[in-house]
Amino acid sequence: MAISKFTTVYAGHIDFPDHGQDATPANERRFTNDQLAGVFEKSEAIAQTMDRLGYDMMWMAEHHFQYEGYECIPNILMLAVHLCHVTRNIKIGCGFNITPMWHPLRLAEDFAVADILTKGRTVFGVGRGYHTREVETFGAPMIDGEANRELFEEQVEIIMKAFNNETFSHKGKHYTLPPNVPYRGYDLKELSLVPRPVNMPVECWQPIVSANPRGLDFMVRHNIKGAVGGGAATMQAGPIQGYMDAAHRAGKNWKLGENLTIGIHFMVGKTKEAALKALKPLYEEHAKMFAPLGFVPGLTPAQVAAVAQRGGWEAAGVPPVEHYVNLGSWFAGSPQDLVERLKKIEEDYPGMELMSLSPPLTTPKDLMLEQFQIVAEEVMPHFRKPAMRDAAK
Repeated sequence: MAISKFTTVYAGHIDFPDHGQDATPANERRFTNDQLAGVFEKSEAIAQTMDRLGYDMMWMAEHHFQYEGYECIPNILMLAVHLCHVTRNIKIGCGFNITPMWHPLRLAEDFAVADILTKGRTVFGVGRGYHTREVETFGAPMIDGEANRELFEEQVEIIMKAFNNETFSHKGKHYTLPPNVPYRGYDLKELSLVPRPVNMPVECWQPIVSANPRGLDFMVRHNIKGAVGGGAATMQAGPIQGYMDAAHRAGKNWKLGENLTIGIHFMVGKTKEAALKALKPLYEEHAKMFAPLGFVPGLTPAQVAAVAQRGGWEAAGVPPVEHYVNLGSWFAGSPQDLVERLKKIEEDYPGMELMSLSPPLTTPKDLMLEQFQIVAEEVMPHFRKPAMRDAAK
């Protein structure tokens, strides 16, 4: 195997009027409904551009209540159906449906409908969530991480039963399906998902944020593929090696990197210096959003507090973008630099086929489209045979 497929993640950010540590603090941002709804036109432009350029997939993320403008797509299955109808080949990935915010059978039904209407171009994905405002508002646990994991695992068990069996039943801590009720003259004992997906087995993805053997064993048991962050802490010594170890425990001879993708925030430019200059305010906007949620590794509580304020980050010791570029979780450089970086990943993880390259959250639409064009023209050809490149045109 070798890297041959390319995707991106568009979590649904609007085009911001300002960026970076000296711009509006994250918690002070508020936009109009028309501005927030602009993500649908933006997602359409991204999907159509990537489809034309021969990308394999575009991931979107389910999020709710974000008047701040960072992640504004509440139903990716509905949007996936639309995007598949205005494109020709690209697949639309659910990255990810936050399962604790759903009844598992409603999620299974909705995906099955999307699978049929898009002729298999919608890719399923499940996640546990990370925004308390979202998950707890929908009545599911988020602050209690163990309760969240327990609920998620039972829900995924139900979804897989519904996908893979003509009839099914389930008894667990949170769900008894079907309920013990009479129906039209008989006692209800089993259910059938109507419709079931027609493209079987269902390809399913989940984010991997640690090397917890319990979580990795669960994924492998259900043949769930994994999306891994690109930082040094999440490379071979962590989840990638752990996922392969879990596969081997289950008797599956998967190669290192097989059924996984690495996600990298990137910016390409004529030089590394030019790319870093463009990346800096976008990284700072990313940190404003994610540091309070624990997704900017290595920050102290004082540094997280500093990120919530205008300016003064250097005095507080907040790491600059160069720190994360050096770690490998972010990328800035020329197209040839990116080719070399991906060739090294290909060498390190011989089972990996899919590479996820994402302009950072809040990257303006025009810059996103420009970045996708550069990657398609100057990076992707190094990883595809001529026949594959011709088929993508």
